[in-house]
Amino acid sequence: MSVVVDTNVWSLALRRKKPIHTEITSTLKNLITQNQAILIGPVRQELLTGFREKHQFEKLQSQLINFDNYPITVSDYEKAAFYHTLCRQNGVQGSTVDLLLCAIALNNQLEIFTLDKDFELYQKHIPIKLYQRRTA
Repeated sequence: MSVVVDTNVWSLALRRKKPIHTEITSTLKNLITQNQAILIGPVRQELLTGFREKHQFEKLQSQLINFDNYPITVSDYEKAAFYHTLCRQNGVQGSTVDLLLCAIALNNQLEIFTLDKDFELYQKHIPIKLYQRRTA
């Protein structure tokens, strides 16, 4: 099954000067090797934002060039807006990108790989599936 990967997971593996070899980075590497890691455009933008040095931006840009942006549909955006309202009505504040990840995952029967605990709050109101790292 393919997995839509949140910014924080990509960042842990790719934005560090010296990548930290952890279970998280190993899991992401395995998903990439198996062509199961999905990158969406808004996550790419978040990853590429905020570098102080142009060479840092260019290095990450060259690492991400091999990943196509997963197509986002009008239905994904509409469902994300609906989820934002639903969560807010239930006292849960969500970011635009987080709820877009939820919509894409549900519309395409994908799991979400994230380190963000907010997704556990979203899960109380939205039937998303969070990727559980599988140990080999």
